[in-house]
Amino acid sequence: MCFLCDGDESGYLDRLRESVADRGWLVQGVDASGSYPPWAYTIGLSEHGLPELVVTGLPILDAAGLLNDLAAHSLHESPPSAGERIPLRDGPLIEVVPLAEPSAHLKFAVALYGPEVRALQLVHADSQGRFPWSSDYRDGRAGQPVLGARHVR
Repeated sequence: MCFLCDGDESGYLDRLRESVADRGWLVQGVDASGSYPPWAYTIGLSEHGLPELVVTGLPILDAAGLLNDLAAHSLHESPPSAGERIPLRDGPLIEVVPLAEPSAHLKFAVALYGPEVRALQLVHADSQGRFPWSSDYRDGRAGQPVLGARHVR
């Protein structure tokens, strides 16, 4: 049984604190549920004064790879900024969108760092280079909720 299954959220938070202390950050995945696609977010970047990162609509392992790459870059170079477009090697184009209400989506980051947590969503284009705000994104099949408003540069 896991801490959460046993109803021991404080034990889970202790484990998260230990993992963040060991690694600098971690990725929390959230499985798809009903009409909601899977999503994932970082926990630990807040300790460095940086926004947490979020991805929706990707399989959790793909999301974790993307988040880990950009979290490492954020710690060693600079974090992405709202409105920035990032072409990924062997991956889709990403546009960075600030989360409107991080406390509504990053349960465990908020539990560790408080409701003032800042976060950026890494919104990924489909195979045709279209983003979710386009009506023809994924040929009209959606699948990637955007959790904030675009910041057009």
